[in-house]
Amino acid sequence: MDIQLRFLGAAESVTGSRHLIEFNHSKVLVDCGLYQERDLQDRNWEDFGVEPAEIDAVLLTHAHLDHCGLLPKLVKAGFKGKVFCTPATAEIAKIVLADSAKIQEEDAAFKKKRHKKANYTPPRPVEPLYTVEDAEACMSMFVPVEYKAPLKVADDVEASFYEAGHIFGSSIIKVTVKLNGDSRTILFTGDLGRIGKPILKDPAVFEEADYVFVESTYGDRIHTSVEDTKEQLCEAVNKTYAAGGNIIVPSFSIERAQEVMYYMNELLMEDRVPHIMTFLDSPMAVRVTEVFKKHPELYDTEMTKLMTQNESPFTYSGLKLVQSTRESKSINHITGTIMVIAGSGMCTGGRVKHHLVNNIHRPESAVLFVGYQAVGTLGRTIVDSQPGDEVRILGQHYPVRANIVQVHGFSAHADKVEILTWLRHIKKPPRKVFVVHGEKEAAHSFRDYLTEQTGWDVLVPKYQDIVKVD
Repeated sequence: MDIQLRFLGAAESVTGSRHLIEFNHSKVLVDCGLYQERDLQDRNWEDFGVEPAEIDAVLLTHAHLDHCGLLPKLVKAGFKGKVFCTPATAEIAKIVLADSAKIQEEDAAFKKKRHKKANYTPPRPVEPLYTVEDAEACMSMFVPVEYKAPLKVADDVEASFYEAGHIFGSSIIKVTVKLNGDSRTILFTGDLGRIGKPILKDPAVFEEADYVFVESTYGDRIHTSVEDTKEQLCEAVNKTYAAGGNIIVPSFSIERAQEVMYYMNELLMEDRVPHIMTFLDSPMAVRVTEVFKKHPELYDTEMTKLMTQNESPFTYSGLKLVQSTRESKSINHITGTIMVIAGSGMCTGGRVKHHLVNNIHRPESAVLFVGYQAVGTLGRTIVDSQPGDEVRILGQHYPVRANIVQVHGFSAHADKVEILTWLRHIKKPPRKVFVVHGEKEAAHSFRDYLTEQTGWDVLVPKYQDIVKVD
């Protein structure tokens, strides 16, 4: 009973998640993500490493771009199967892909205009990776699946989705391969969430698995507590308010933006921060927030209580949901301290770049990072900058004078101890654990840590590796 596993992305890297299961004539792809690291983005333009028309199904762990962002390209290249995921993931992924396609088109148009102005001829024509039309073409392929409901996704291959606690609708996927009464179980953590995070329920746990694909984004560190996270946000807001600057929060539109609003709502109710105006300047985040409102069955106990008491973090006083470009531009004319929550989370595109242009050179302002910054992204460059450094934004260089604050506790990824705690629920050692979705150093560090703590057989696969298991 040979199963072939192919590592087509997120191998010794954080983004671009793509894992292929091949068994007999069946091919099932788990996630189809976009690379966001600047030095790996060329991979987005490469062939998939497998003929898309031969793939029976895609299993989608969640709606972050680095897990779903290449679906339009996959469909354009010939994929004709179904994309299975939870209902909330389906709704959010459609929003994310439409927004991504729009940004792809806008960025290509902006580059063409800039090149023309500079009389520069690029080595290859500037075109979007995919278009809005391409994104729309894959929308009908989504098939919503409820948590814990088993389904057949290919010959001799079944899958079930379980709560991952990472973002709204996110899943740990259990894949079962069956043949002649024998079976193997493969767990895909996707992005594994943390226990006790606001809004979401805790990740599901499992007592057995033959093979485990486990993420390692924070496999080399330990997070601060949830309470420390709230304290850091409180301190950053008060310090910037006293200085008279603005607080710019590059944020993922899914979960992170809503979580920042959750904590701001709490701090305001406790009267611990000034009642400044907060702008959610992301049309996508606004639409995603509407999905949150539609699925109260996914809330944890605390969030449910807030909603029943009419203390929703999505409607607190001073919060403004920004849709149009005109509204976004008008924010820059407001005097006094404001908070702007804008996409994208790693500063790779979207409206946050324009807010950075207006604030990164101001010593009184703060740039508050509330999520992981992958190597090669603008966000990582800003986080790693030293006094006097300059960063390139929208084709121009700007000195980094703003206060750069990084709050790791906001992370929706489990740290190394939390991942180990989750894995220890598996009573019998798995046949093999594959450490994926982490930078090379973090992945190898977690492999060593996991091996030392458990004695299990642990492997960090490389990009395009093929591993046969039985």
